[in-house]
Amino acid sequence: MSFSSKVKGEVCRYSELTKEKALAEISAIMKVSGTITFSGSGLSFRITTENPASARHIFSLLKDYFNIHSKLMVKKSSSLKKNNIYMVVIDESMGVKDLLRKTGILREVDGVLTLDYRIDEEMVKTDELKRYYIRGAFLGGGSISNPEKTYHLEFVTHSEEYARDLSKLINSFGLNTKVIQRKNSYIVYLKEGEQISNLLGILGAHTSLLELENIRIMKEMRNNVNRLVNCETANLSKTVNAAVRQVESIKLIQREIGLQRLPQNLREIAELRLNYPDESLKELGEMLDPPVGKSGVNHRLRKIEKIAEEIRSGNY
Repeated sequence: MSFSSKVKGEVCRYSELTKEKALAEISAIMKVSGTITFSGSGLSFRITTENPASARHIFSLLKDYFNIHSKLMVKKSSSLKKNNIYMVVIDESMGVKDLLRKTGILREVDGVLTLDYRIDEEMVKTDELKRYYIRGAFLGGGSISNPEKTYHLEFVTHSEEYARDLSKLINSFGLNTKVIQRKNSYIVYLKEGEQISNLLGILGAHTSLLELENIRIMKEMRNNVNRLVNCETANLSKTVNAAVRQVESIKLIQREIGLQRLPQNLREIAELRLNYPDESLKELGEMLDPPVGKSGVNHRLRKIEKIAEEIRSGNY
């Protein structure tokens, strides 16, 4: 089961709603994933989803809160995945016009019915109703990627006006959704792990939220370990390269002029570096008598490398 399906299944388990909350939720579901059809038999409305838990939840909402006994149909998807497509169908005999008016999808102006693509302010007049509206929008057109791979949550809508309204509604909880167009759809999305966690909290998907937080912690730990390993590897590589360069410089001086030509403090550190090519600067300094700090050893070795450079250029 995908992470997205888990979240929807968890959201669908909350079934004890007031009539107002149920109306907010079903309004969002219908606006995001619904289709109106006009035919010889009259007006009908179809809600489509690939998630069986969402389909059952929608069917129950209509029956329990609006006394609508809708038809639940299943067919195979024509996509490569061959998933089931679930359709909840409401026709005129079931009171579809009345439901469309209640949910703010149809409005009658001077006896003419018109479609309203905006979010009805009455549906989201309190923070609690806003939460249930967002839950409905997620059940109808939301999805969330596997957080092990990437952080991405989105709502797919078919109206730019509606997408802007939904984004504004979600952002009223301190989130930062953005809207983009993808082919003929408008996408409201989040791409930050912390923001997605907060949205799961708004949806009431607390088990999924905890799972996401555990994944975030593990990924952060892995990233920190990788950064430390990369840093250590870079430092080790730098140290090894410096030691090889120092040994080459000392051998050049030994071959061209002899180490006895060096001042005593430089000759001592040169001999130690030749005998202990793998030791750190700190360890080399502790072998001297009296001991010398890391910066002191580094200073002497730099002088040796400068002498070797002068020998190479013929200026010594």
